[in-house]
Amino acid sequence: MTTRRELLRHTALLSGAALLGSQLLPSASAQSEEPANQDQIYAVILGWKIGPQIYSFNRFPFDEAIKKVQACGVASFELFSGQKLSKEIDVRVGPDLLKPENKNAFKRFRELLAENECVPHSMGVCPGNREHFEFAATVGISVLNCEPGFDKLPEVNKLAEEYRISVGLHNHPKPSIYWDPQIVLDHLKDCSTRIGACCDTGHWYRSGLDPLECVQKFKGRIVSFHIKDLNEQKRDIPLGKGVCKIAEILKECAAQRVNAPFSIEYESDWNNNQPLVAEGVRFFRQTAKKIVQES
Repeated sequence: MTTRRELLRHTALLSGAALLGSQLLPSASAQSEEPANQDQIYAVILGWKIGPQIYSFNRFPFDEAIKKVQACGVASFELFSGQKLSKEIDVRVGPDLLKPENKNAFKRFRELLAENECVPHSMGVCPGNREHFEFAATVGISVLNCEPGFDKLPEVNKLAEEYRISVGLHNHPKPSIYWDPQIVLDHLKDCSTRIGACCDTGHWYRSGLDPLECVQKFKGRIVSFHIKDLNEQKRDIPLGKGVCKIAEILKECAAQRVNAPFSIEYESDWNNNQPLVAEGVRFFRQTAKKIVQES
């Protein structure tokens, strides 16, 4: 018998699939700010979704931030739990939207997704509690990026299986508990294949690691990306212009046949970084095109 949770998730996924059709054809409003990007099909061929981690726009409420997502010429993005829905509606995006008293706010959240033709491909970084899995299942999110304590991993593993949602263990910089890929790999030995790595390329560099080597170590266990590029001063800059070897990493991902969402997280120029995120989207798609054409 189909459970209420499965029915909700199925309905959300059907809605999401319809909206994701615009991944191949950006809306008119997006085209008005960004030239049509014919290179986007190549990322789809490789099994990759690209969009901002909406935390990049955390200085703005969700209803304003999602317009910036659309202006990047993409149809998917990563949610973060805790962003205020709007100036008028003081409810935080995430599990709070499922509370009965926030029914109207949840309706408005879904309307904003439809109006801007964007759907979340993942959510993070969260602790991986049941409430986050329930929210993800309800809105059709298939990947949660988490940093649970080591003692919480068995419970996260059970929840991932119960909800059929993948979990990416995210690496904040040293001394966070998952900063070193080997630490993650050691703990993944006791987890199902639904749990793997959320590869944050910028934070690896901040921890003194080579991001390309880290990606190579995770072969077969990559769930998602927070894809960043940094300069030598460890400041975020557009993809392809820094020291994180982004083009080489994408070639490695193609070789590994990674099928995952890539979230551009841009943590500089907070009040005006949408054009820089969009520049990263273009580089990502151009690199995907080159990979496909040369394969």
